[in-house]
Amino acid sequence: MHLLTKIYTKLFGDLVGRDEFGNEYYVLKKPIASLRQKRWVLYTGTVEATRVPPDWHGWLHHSSNLIPQSGGLPTKQKWVQPHHANQTGTAHAYLPPGHALAQGKRAKATGDYQAWEPK
Repeated sequence: MHLLTKIYTKLFGDLVGRDEFGNEYYVLKKPIASLRQKRWVLYTGTVEATRVPPDWHGWLHHSSNLIPQSGGLPTKQKWVQPHHANQTGTAHAYLPPGHALAQGKRAKATGDYQAWEPK
């Protein structure tokens, strides 16, 4: 992390909370009256925006003033899956069938469709 960001956070930041990835979220200690509250995150490890869970993303961008508790906001739907950072470029990236890096093999066409022809 950049040294100046750490110094700025130490001098002017107030810790609000941490997420399951260890990222820390801060607000300005002395907010400026005419401006909305400044909020920021200090990442653990790689600085990657997709490592911010949806609950904290909403808080950072002023979509919600509710500070997420550990485990996220309590109103999650049962179909919501756990948050994962962007896996593009890693060994865990999604490769569709037939992709060159996924052995380039795709299922044969079954003939269960008929091509459209204009009249």
